[in-house]
Parts: sequence; C-alpha cells; structure tokens
Amino acid sequence: MGFNLRNYFLMILLVVSLNSIAQYTIKSVSETSSEDYRLETVVSDLVNPWGMAFLKDGSILISEKSGQLILFQNGVKYRIKNPPKSMELGQGGLMDIELHPNYKENGWIYFSYASNEGIGDGGNTAIMRAKLDGRTLKDKEVIYKASPNTNAFAHWGSRIEFDNDGYLYFSIGDRYNRDVNPQDINRDGGKIYRLKDDGQIPEDNPFVNDPNAKKAIFSYGHRNPQGMAKSPFTGRIWIHEHGPKGGDEINILRKGLNYGWPVITYGKNYNGTKITDKTHQSGMAQPHFYWDPSIAPCGMTFVTSDKYPKWKGDLLVGSLKFGYVELLAIEEFQVIKRTKILDGIGRVRNIRQGTDGYIYVAVEGEGIIKVIPKD
Repeated sequence: MGFNLRNYFLMILLVVSLNSIAQYTIKSVSETSSEDYRLETVVSDLVNPWGMAFLKDGSILISEKSGQLILFQNGVKYRIKNPPKSMELGQGGLMDIELHPNYKENGWIYFSYASNEGIGDGGNTAIMRAKLDGRTLKDKEVIYKASPNTNAFAHWGSRIEFDNDGYLYFSIGDRYNRDVNPQDINRDGGKIYRLKDDGQIPEDNPFVNDPNAKKAIFSYGHRNPQGMAKSPFTGRIWIHEHGPKGGDEINILRKGLNYGWPVITYGKNYNGTKITDKTHQSGMAQPHFYWDPSIAPCGMTFVTSDKYPKWKGDLLVGSLKFGYVELLAIEEFQVIKRTKILDGIGRVRNIRQGTDGYIYVAVEGEGIIKVIPKD
C-alpha cells in the first residue's frame, strides 16, 4: 500500500486533536429548511423506542423501554417471545440493540437492559446476546452484568457498538453515584467496556493485570453515555454523554483514558451551583466537543449514505431536551458547524441509518420516522 501524504497529515491532526488540552464548543446553531426533506412515519404508536436494528430482510427490531421487543415486518408489529428479562426502573429498562458485524453468518443480536439479577436490591446494566428464531429469541447468553444492584433510577448509559476488529463496546452510566463510581476502576458504572463477541475479556484491555479492577473496562470517568457510533473515517468509537447543566460532551475513545467526570467538567449542577472549579487536570482528557447549553443528547449516527450528499460524512445527534436532531458538520475530525434539523419532531431517543440508506429517527410517544430527501 503506497504512502498517502494527505492521509498521513489527517492522522497527525487526529492525534493532535485527541491530545489537545483545548476544549471545543460552538454555541451558535443554524437551521436548515424543511423543504430539503420530508418525514414518513414508518412504525407508529410506540411509547419509548430505545433501540432499533435493521435486519437483512428489511424488517426492524425495536426495543421498548417497558420490556417489549418488537419485530416490524411487512408493515405489521409482532411481539417477540422470550425477550431479555428486563426491569423498568427510572431511566432503565430494555434498552439498546446491536447486530453482530457478521450477523448474516452467525445470527447474534446484542441487547443492553436493566437487570435485577445478582447482588443487592434494584438493578444494574446487563448485556445479553441471543438469536432470533422466527418471532422467538433463543440461545440467550448474558455476557456481562454490572454490580452491585442499586435502586438509583438514573444514568444507565447502555449503548452498544462494534469496532472494525469485532470487539464489542458498551456504556454504563455512573448510576447516580458520581462521587464513587466513575473514577474507581474497581467498580462498575461511569465506564465504557470492551469485550470479545462471546463475552471474554480481550488480552490487551487496559486493566487486565490490575488484580482488583473490572477487567472489561476500556475507559472511565464518564457520566451517562447514551450515544455511540463508529467513525467511517478512522474506525474509532465516538460517544456522547449527558453531562450536567452545560456539560454534554462528545468524546473519542482511547484505551485506558480517564475522561474526567466528576473531577473536571464544563457543567454545573442543575440548580446552578458548582460541581468543581476544574475544567482541566493532568492525565484527564478534554472533551472532543461539548454543548453549552446542554441539549440532552441521545442516539447518534454518522451519515455514510449517498442519499444525503449534503450530510454525508457528518454526525447526527438527537436532542431529548429540545426535540430536534442536530447535524454536526465534521471536517478533519473536528466539529465545525451545528445545524438544527427536524425541529419540533419530539424527544429523540435514537437515530440509525438503515440498510436501505435512509435515516430513521426513534421518537418517544410517536414511533420510528424515516427522513426522505426531496429531489
């Protein structure tokens, strides 16, 4: 493979941006005209559609936070039998869905959900894989269960993504215990985890040789990551996470890195009081981008489809708080512009690009909405 000078300099820019102590935010948000696209409700009458995965026959597998697993096939909604045994506790329930990169060959589907199995009252995040046999799940295997259980209602995290090497990444929020969980690698919560597809621990995970650490941890110091996507440019995993007031972040994952929560943050408590005076500390990463004011981000996807030539290569992020989708223009791995699209669509829980190349948006109290460009 020949030497490509442009790619070399792009990689240098990436390394610089990942290691830079400078934070980055853009407060101004432009708007795009709704004349550029139309919206079509594909799946209606959903309450809280948390996860969705697009199967090879064009059907959609959808998780409702309440615990229902739905197969939308040929215009009809079917309830899947034998879904993961989830509990609905505050913000937790049946959450994300992700297909194995080799799903066509092996049939594995991965789920994140709130589980009460294990030690203690309440629940914590579990990761399961299973196969779909008609309209029934089979071969169910729990490959990770966070502990201990807690009755805390918030900050479950729980997005799932695969990288180009077939490793499984997933997020668990700080479980509303910010002063303990995020900075302690001996505890679950406030972390991004990496496993092999069967649940085994990768030999090069950063804390495998620490006798007391949770061996699946890939990075720590996170608050509540509810967006995760693989960059089509580099293959790196990007996440966004709910911060406090004025502290929502985008981060690009690096092995073993401490992302700072709650020691450093650009946010404040919801009542306006300070969490900390620090926005920087040695050994802790700066956010790649952060929102101020916060938008309550949920769901994210890179646009790779030719159906959206103006958006191709950019990042879509849903806003729970303001009920729109944000288009983040990416240039040389940096966010250079924010544009509000689908304004007023409702509380966006997830965004995915389907196998047909179209963008689908999961909206609480509505359903799954397809974004169709106009000619």
